[in-house]
Amino acid sequence: MNYRRLGKTGIKISEISLGAWLTYGKTIDEKGARRIIFHAIEQGINFIDISDIYAKGKAEEVIGQCIVDLNRSDLVISSKAFWPMSDNVNDRGLSRKHLFESVHKSLKRLRTDYLDIYFCHRFDPDTEIEEVVRAMDDLVHQGKILYWGTSVWEVDQIDEALQQSRALLAYGPVVEQPRYNMLDRHIEDAIMPLCSNNGMGLVVWSPLAQGLLTGKYLDGVPTASRGSQPMYMEDELSGANMAIVRKLSSVASRIGIPLNQLALAWILRRPEISCAITGATSVEQVTANVQASQVSLSDDVLAEIEKILE
Repeated sequence: MNYRRLGKTGIKISEISLGAWLTYGKTIDEKGARRIIFHAIEQGINFIDISDIYAKGKAEEVIGQCIVDLNRSDLVISSKAFWPMSDNVNDRGLSRKHLFESVHKSLKRLRTDYLDIYFCHRFDPDTEIEEVVRAMDDLVHQGKILYWGTSVWEVDQIDEALQQSRALLAYGPVVEQPRYNMLDRHIEDAIMPLCSNNGMGLVVWSPLAQGLLTGKYLDGVPTASRGSQPMYMEDELSGANMAIVRKLSSVASRIGIPLNQLALAWILRRPEISCAITGATSVEQVTANVQASQVSLSDDVLAEIEKILE
């Protein structure tokens, strides 16, 4: 496993990390989660990304039960807040009240005293960015979080958070968590340059386009796969996307690596990227994803991929 700095910070995270969306506390039970998490750590993964909304807190509980037996300082643990966790009108968004109460609940579920990274899971139009920055700065000073970041924020929103942080002499966001993969490159035009110029890291989710870039949908939609649930994959499983995936699969076969490793290595070609957040429902998937950290794509292969993606 290779490790990269999180932007300009001194902390280093594994190039391939483990995410908990749609898995732990939902499709994967505690026993299965423990097996996957421990295997991931043995393979060199040190960054585990979670959110309070994942399985409505159950994902945090499951991971908390696993990491209690591990050396906490060996791990980089993140969580997030924004989405409604109850019918309470204030149990949502990025208000100071919700951020403070949410981080306390996350820490309790995770059985830890602090989070390495705390994300604003979406932008909150009902809360001034100054309030968000001041709340996050206070949480850093209190030692409840070490760093904070944004997730799926627009470029102007990230920029304003950076400017507010400087004006208030407060701890600002050090990382953005956007969607990024071969089929969705929207961050390259503005978000990636902004983050790079301001020393922010990028930890990207859906690097395999929810499984499309593993090739498992080339011969149809497997039963009980995510693709069988239209709410998750309706936009992914288009004819145009499948044509691209077939061409990419041919490239991967020719150079002797699985398609998932080609897709992950392609993301890691960018120095602006700190890591790719991957999901896993088995130890075999963890192993296959981790191996991408050792894959280097030649200039000729990258040029060929670029033509396909165009």
